[in-house]
Amino acid sequence: MLTVAMAKGRTLDDVVPLWQEAGIAYPRDWDESRALVFEIPWQDWTLRYLLAKPADVPTYVAYGVADLGVVGNDILLEQEREMYELLDLGVARCKLCVAGREEERRHAPRRVATKYPKLADRYFRSQGHQVEIVPLAGSIELASVIGLTDRIFDLVQTGETLRANGLVVFDEVLDISARLVANRSSYRMKHREISACLERLEAAVARRNAYAP
Repeated sequence: MLTVAMAKGRTLDDVVPLWQEAGIAYPRDWDESRALVFEIPWQDWTLRYLLAKPADVPTYVAYGVADLGVVGNDILLEQEREMYELLDLGVARCKLCVAGREEERRHAPRRVATKYPKLADRYFRSQGHQVEIVPLAGSIELASVIGLTDRIFDLVQTGETLRANGLVVFDEVLDISARLVANRSSYRMKHREISACLERLEAAVARRNAYAP
């Protein structure tokens, strides 16, 4: 059995077509079910999928509950868990940005809302600023809209949410995409199964890149 922890939400939506192109079995009904664990036979073993919150995927992989994981590099960089990063899947793309109200642009940053306190602190220190980090779990834009902070440090996909709340991007910090990661012990003990998935995904990503505009 090979266990794969999948990040739910937009990452899963973007990864499923790639999984299908790679010819790797996956449950076709996980959108319609409230189940969190799915098992499906593939080749001569069983694939078990765990649907998890994105921030929890590295924990499952690091502790060996999952052999593989699919999660954004924003979370990997923030948590710095010990595991192997095998492949940039090139999906669920977005950017980690600094944003705020336009009138704050000319002022030095003082207080920053974010789900990524370590990355934010590292970024602002690299820019020569010492800021107060305000950790939040969601709706980060709200902190800047109501004046709790003068900056936010968060993912931006289309920018529509920022525009809808009167915010603008000050700096694009990092390109983000979904990554395939592996537990270190599993990579040795289940190398055949992991390689079967990895090779198919590498080929699917290469085909996409070959036809990319």
